[in-house]
Amino acid sequence: MHPEILIYTSPGCPDCAALKAWLKGHVFDYVERDLSQTGVADEAKVRYGVRIAPITVIGDSYFYGTFAEQRSKIEAALGG
Repeated sequence: MHPEILIYTSPGCPDCAALKAWLKGHVFDYVERDLSQTGVADEAKVRYGVRIAPITVIGDSYFYGTFAEQRSKIEAALGG
């Protein structure tokens, strides 16, 4: 059992698409929040200090930047 995964994404974001495809390919369930929806970007800024996509939240850890930059951190957080 892995910790809950929350991702903040935006439409048309290639790194967001890569992140979602990777998570689905590894059969990890996640909750997605769309940064383009009213209030979601402000929520991300308050909680994580950024409004950029993607933001990946796993348990008490969060990562942002390109999917390539996040991938090793995500794998470590998920025990892989």
